[in-house]
Amino acid sequence: MRRRQRCEAWLVAGLLALGCAEKKPPPPPPPTVLVAPAVKEDVSVYSEFVGTVNGYLNVDIRARVAGFLKSQDYKDGAYVKAGTLLFTIDPAQYQSQVLQAQGELAQAQALLSRANVTVQRYRPLAAKQAVSQQDLDNALAGQQAATGQVESAKAALEQAKLNLGYTRITSPVEGIAGTAQVNIGGLVGQGVPTLLTTVSQVEPAKVIFSVSEAEYLRQAPLVRQMIEQRNPTEMNRRLADMLDGGTGGLQLILADNSTYPYRGFVIAVQRQVQTTTGTIQVEAVFPNPTALLRPGQYARVRGTLPGEAGSKLLVPQAAVSEVQGAYSVAVVSPDDKVQLRQVEVGSRVGTRWIVTSGLNAGERVIVEGLQKVTDGMQVKPEPAPTPQAEAPR
Repeated sequence: MRRRQRCEAWLVAGLLALGCAEKKPPPPPPPTVLVAPAVKEDVSVYSEFVGTVNGYLNVDIRARVAGFLKSQDYKDGAYVKAGTLLFTIDPAQYQSQVLQAQGELAQAQALLSRANVTVQRYRPLAAKQAVSQQDLDNALAGQQAATGQVESAKAALEQAKLNLGYTRITSPVEGIAGTAQVNIGGLVGQGVPTLLTTVSQVEPAKVIFSVSEAEYLRQAPLVRQMIEQRNPTEMNRRLADMLDGGTGGLQLILADNSTYPYRGFVIAVQRQVQTTTGTIQVEAVFPNPTALLRPGQYARVRGTLPGEAGSKLLVPQAAVSEVQGAYSVAVVSPDDKVQLRQVEVGSRVGTRWIVTSGLNAGERVIVEGLQKVTDGMQVKPEPAPTPQAEAPR
């Protein structure tokens, strides 16, 4: 009886152990990834930079003499020509100063005339020893002092006239005058020259954009090809050519993604790279006959890179990973295994990279799911959705 109970106990224990044993889980299915083929296409390669429109000249108009602003003689935002009257400062005190300076000059000239007469009378008398040499020397000294007083009075009169002229404030350039910064009746010119408004010369317009140091070195042929010296005659000739439909040069893409109808060209590259940002500033000019371009506008500057047009191998940007300047893609082999591969890239074309080495046309690269794959992993590739056609450039 005991033996039978012992056997039953062992049997129950074995069944329990068998029931508690974990079943080995099946291997997980290969992860699904989206892939796109590397394709060869004929492309024109562009370099594009974010820029800001600025006036070719931005002139701050300031009050150079103190006084109360008598009138604003232009409309805010108006297009003005060089010499256009912008503001008038009450001239009364400066008119008085001119009259006072004229009177002091007349008085000094009268003293000089009297000193001249005295010298003329004493000179022959001194030769005959009818007067002492000391008397003649005193007369000559008085003549020199009177001459100095006349010159000082003339300078004071010129300064008074200059100050009176400063009460009429005109535009030194042709362009768009901004909003007045001071109301009529306000006191201006006290201590420091008061900013009244700014006039921006917008024909041509200047566009300023920054290029990274690495990009500048890579695109140096483009910059060298288009840069022009600041020669007014040559620049005006080039601008006229752009107005007549000239080709080449730079394109300008405005904030609404429209392409500006006139092309421009580089006129200057700053002398140094900014150490804080690692960029170098570039300036370009564009014809602006309708004053459509205004200072402060956002724009994208686009230029065709010389020698980079033709058949190029392209992959989506999402397929390319960058780590410390090294680029790689995850290639899916014909047996659906992942190969992590180093590649070299060229320029961006829209939403794609040009691959210059390390990849062949037709090979599939992962564009979604890169974070869950490793080298040699089996995957389940599915075609990525075909992107919409990029807008023509």
